[in-house]
Amino acid sequence: MSIAYLILGFILLVVGGEFLVRSSVALSFKLNLSKIVIGMTVVSFATSAPELLVSLQAALNGSPAIAINNVVGSNIANIALVLGITAIIGAIGVDRSFYRVNWPIMLMFSGTLWYFLYNDKQLIAIEGAVLFVSLIVFIIYIIKSQKPTEELDDVDDALADVSNVKISIWLIIGALALYFGSEWLVEGATDIAERLGVSQAVIGVTMIAIGTSVPELAASVIAALKQEKAISLGNLIGSNIFNIGSVLGLTSMIKTIPVTDASILTRDIFWMLLFAAIILPLALLPSRHKIGRLKGLVLVVLYVVFIYLVFKG
Repeated sequence: MSIAYLILGFILLVVGGEFLVRSSVALSFKLNLSKIVIGMTVVSFATSAPELLVSLQAALNGSPAIAINNVVGSNIANIALVLGITAIIGAIGVDRSFYRVNWPIMLMFSGTLWYFLYNDKQLIAIEGAVLFVSLIVFIIYIIKSQKPTEELDDVDDALADVSNVKISIWLIIGALALYFGSEWLVEGATDIAERLGVSQAVIGVTMIAIGTSVPELAASVIAALKQEKAISLGNLIGSNIFNIGSVLGLTSMIKTIPVTDASILTRDIFWMLLFAAIILPLALLPSRHKIGRLKGLVLVVLYVVFIYLVFKG
């Protein structure tokens, strides 16, 4: 039954990713926003929904600590696994805004999370509020900083004529498919992991994290296949920022999140910081402004090393 949940969950997440990308591109025409903004707002929020639902449910059920494992593991998977696989499918061009805004902001959120957790080994309400308010400020900034004349390249022109009703239906279908797909995939993955005798911490940072990152994988791979590379990269950077700002921010505002497993601070969060930082040199060297197949392979190999160390340790 666990295998069936995994397969059904993956199929629903792929379907959800397809509808999400189509609706977000159509929305970019309606709102006159660039693809990178749509990727970092609409798509990022929707694909971060599984992490938010899992974390809030854990907090309400008296297990808020699972939120940290989930977000840290998911942010690692987004960059190493999702970006890596997407780049292997096709080279991803790096927009200028990545260097000026998106990458520094992601690194700032990641570093702030590390400081808050390292300071007192917990994430309290005021710290969560700082993260959440910072996210709101960031969203307002990137929307207001867009030039009205900025053009959308490599977008299916037919999506410009899609009605608001159809866009809404696509968003609803995508959101529902992502919700149920992530629920089933996580349930199946967790059951399999528990049968193997793996700890909750390991499940949170690997199985659940990978499961809740599948929406990002589905949305990014589909976008890459359609040459919507700006959405692929913007979605991943935005999703990591949303995971920290909204998922951990909102969850800790509801209930203090304690660090119950030392490996989060001694190993996992440093891997998250490493993958957040490594994108810059990968984008610049050796070929500038591009993350190609070889760089994607490097990311995936590093992720395999991380998973090995988690299960070994």
